[in-house]
Amino acid sequence: MRKTLLLAAASLALATAASAQNVTVSVTAIVEHPALDAVRDGVREGLAEAGYKTGENLEFTYESAQGNPATAAQIAREFVGAGPDVIVPISTPSAQAVAAATRDIPVVFTAVTDPVAAGLVKSNEAPGANVTGVSDLSPIADHVALIKELVPDVKSVGFVYNPGEANSVVLLNLFREAAEKEGIAVVEAPANKSADVQNAARSAVGKVEALYVPTDNTIVSALEALVGVAEENDIPLISGDTDSVERGTLASVGFDYHQVGKQTAEVVVRVLKGEKPGEIPVTFASGTDLVVNKKAAEAMGVTLPQAVLDRATKVVE
Repeated sequence: MRKTLLLAAASLALATAASAQNVTVSVTAIVEHPALDAVRDGVREGLAEAGYKTGENLEFTYESAQGNPATAAQIAREFVGAGPDVIVPISTPSAQAVAAATRDIPVVFTAVTDPVAAGLVKSNEAPGANVTGVSDLSPIADHVALIKELVPDVKSVGFVYNPGEANSVVLLNLFREAAEKEGIAVVEAPANKSADVQNAARSAVGKVEALYVPTDNTIVSALEALVGVAEENDIPLISGDTDSVERGTLASVGFDYHQVGKQTAEVVVRVLKGEKPGEIPVTFASGTDLVVNKKAAEAMGVTLPQAVLDRATKVVE
């Protein structure tokens, strides 16, 4: 009898442990493009390194809103209805949709420029409620300095962005502040949807010596149209994220978004182990890689300074 009870107790303990280890993490992004995809893959890899592996003890689901805020809200409601252990929204619009849909399920956002301005947290130090995450606030001053180095005679820069994205408005204000300190004017080139990107870029032609695209999901999802305008008109195009350099921008100083995903996974693991999201301070993405594209430089009529090439973390041939 004693042996039977011990076996039963052991079986119950094992079942309880297995149940405790089985978790569901639901991930959503406003749109698919290389930087956000890298974040998603980094989250999955970071969770695996922490012992949460898909097919073993982790159910990892992913949905893209395909650039549609209404779809983002629908995905958020579906995720909340499914009741996962943690929801990970990638980008500001997805994070806002998820945060609005639940006050109970832990939310760990990522790739959000300004969580406070976006209304996601009370403060970065003490988020409160059920939300925390990782900010990818761009090193704007470094971007302005890079533009000056690549385009020494720059007097004005075209800022291509979606004014409907809260993070892009924050970045515009930061960029204008940094640019004005260097005597550079900023010409706004707004595009409310990806189909407007090409015309927005063309509106700046003849008015600027360089173009800049921030970490704006609408613009980055249609980056090839922007690159085409830059090449046609010999206008250097600098991006806020390094993944876009691979796709044809001239250069960027920024984060490795795969690492941003892994950084996000570290926060998710803390929540899975019992910490309350609202008590975990917002984390800021770390690392500043310099990536340059030689082919883009040739297409845009730019001679890359040797000093830039020598500092580059990666050179795209």
